[in-house]
Amino acid sequence: MFFLSCDQKNKVEKAVEEIPVDIKVERFDKVFFESKPEDLEKVKKQFPFFFPPGNDDSVWLQKMQEPIWREVYAEVQKKYSNFEPVRKEFNLLFQHVKYYFPKTKTPKVITVIGEMDYTAKAIYADSLVIIALELYLGKDHKYYQFPNYLKQNFEEKQIMPDVVSSFTYRNIPAYDDKNLISQMIFEGKQLYAKDLLLPEYSDAEKIGYTPEQIKWCEENEAYMWRYFIEKEMLYSVDPKLTTRFIAPAPFSKFYLEIDNDSPGRVGAWIGWQMVRSYMKNNTVTLPELLKINAKEIFEKSKYKPKK
Repeated sequence: MFFLSCDQKNKVEKAVEEIPVDIKVERFDKVFFESKPEDLEKVKKQFPFFFPPGNDDSVWLQKMQEPIWREVYAEVQKKYSNFEPVRKEFNLLFQHVKYYFPKTKTPKVITVIGEMDYTAKAIYADSLVIIALELYLGKDHKYYQFPNYLKQNFEEKQIMPDVVSSFTYRNIPAYDDKNLISQMIFEGKQLYAKDLLLPEYSDAEKIGYTPEQIKWCEENEAYMWRYFIEKEMLYSVDPKLTTRFIAPAPFSKFYLEIDNDSPGRVGAWIGWQMVRSYMKNNTVTLPELLKINAKEIFEKSKYKPKK
């Protein structure tokens, strides 16, 4: 089975290599901060979607010349003056996307400098991918006054996983049931998509954990699962469970001694293992998987945590 699996992976990767993709990158951040104030109208015509009606030109002119924004731009340029390595990563990613989702348009990538909004680091919007480069300068950058569990994902290596998250969230139907198991499997689907779309990435990179946090989850998988079962949480619709086990957080809240060692989002990690188990035991395509309801995935997954 191992050799059959490897052979199948090799066939997929060979087919992926044959898919022609040439991602175009537009550096809006560069155009904006290197334009003269008198050329603002030209910039607006080139990138109209970044200039919504209602804002006076003085807002953009101030940002263009504000010392702090020019300093941010200088830091971004220091890190990303050569964007070609990232563009190649985009090419490889969208070769995989087109293999599994053949009707997907090849998007244009636009780099920006935003407002340090960590909830919108990478946005996939049909024909555009927008990347806020000020949030990929490295976790130890002097600008980041954020908690560590957020900062650890402000790395260049997180650009592609963030793009895949944005892509898959648009392709997974919203769940009707608000219970914990539905949320776990919803998150598990988008993490499983990273297994196929980013095969060279580690599990830690896919979910935004450290290697130590992945190890903790693997070592405590059976214990966590038993906890969810014994506390009858799987079909609970208590909204507090989302913040305790699904949403980004410094740690998960079992209200036990293990909390301090646990990473946040362990419910998403367990959901990922369930979806992986389902895909081992069922033959469906990735687009089909994203549409299957959580109840069916849970029941047919034959999920059994490692002890």
